[in-house]
Amino acid sequence: MSATSAATARIPIIDLAGVRGGDRDALARAGREIRDACTTIGFFYIVNHGVPQAAIDRAEKAARQFFAFPVETKRRVAVNRRHRGFNALGDATMYQAKRPDYKEFYSIGLELPENDPDVLAGQALRGPNNWPDFMPELQPALYSYYEEVGACGADLLRAVATGLGVSEDFFASRYTKRMQRTQMVYYPPQPPQSDEEQFGVAPHTDYGCITLLWQDRVGGLQVREIANDTWIDAPPIEGSFVVNVGDLLARWTNDRFRSTLHRVINASGRERYSIATFYDPTYTSPVDPHDLGTADADCKYEPVAAGDYILGRINSSMGYRKKLAAAQGTSQGIE
Repeated sequence: MSATSAATARIPIIDLAGVRGGDRDALARAGREIRDACTTIGFFYIVNHGVPQAAIDRAEKAARQFFAFPVETKRRVAVNRRHRGFNALGDATMYQAKRPDYKEFYSIGLELPENDPDVLAGQALRGPNNWPDFMPELQPALYSYYEEVGACGADLLRAVATGLGVSEDFFASRYTKRMQRTQMVYYPPQPPQSDEEQFGVAPHTDYGCITLLWQDRVGGLQVREIANDTWIDAPPIEGSFVVNVGDLLARWTNDRFRSTLHRVINASGRERYSIATFYDPTYTSPVDPHDLGTADADCKYEPVAAGDYILGRINSSMGYRKKLAAAQGTSQGIE
């Protein structure tokens, strides 16, 4: 059995073609498969996801072009208070990690004008994106990808809802102004002298609801298999996205769905690229386990606004947020 076959025997592959095509039987089947994956390993692949290969190719090409610029050039769009823009090596440290992640990344979100009501009201993480003037072709390439993956995410959540035994439209009203964030990520080859404490991304769980990850052919993503308490590879599969449960969905489901530790180790000696999309609800959407059928006596979590939870997690892991907090004398209320 190949390494890919061995890993995917434990990380299931789910066909999304029927879901995206409006097939009711396919929706029910995908819901069951997603429920099984999310109550065990917390990860799965999706294929026939409907995101055009041309959109993926344009985004990958744009990522390679962007990260090839000198760091001084990329810093012209350094990450801002809205969490949009470029993060250099050392800007992100996962909780409990001893060293910053060995990666660069560039983040965008839902494009909102300065006169949008939520932006005017000062809602955190909202506003226009921080596009580079030195690479005008990045905006159409990456935002087209953002929209295509967002549409896939909406259909994927219909299957998630079906697997949870609620109306397929459960999440739709909670995503009317989504907090979707998409990141292009660049992993330089890790130095040969790197010790066991250096990671491309240190072991962590994602903050939000669901993550859809495109990865190139280099590999390096690993998942902590709960049943055996061991790390297994999540190798690249042509035409797929890797999907995982985030902490917000785990909380929403009262831990029925698993938010699983994962990490990246780029020991390939080559550059690695990925594009991660964190598909999360409207900022003010309440995340309450009661809404998914959890009884009062069993409920582990208080309701929380989706955006407040995600903001708190970003504040605790991003170096620039910690510097802002130190300058303000508090870790709360950074926008």
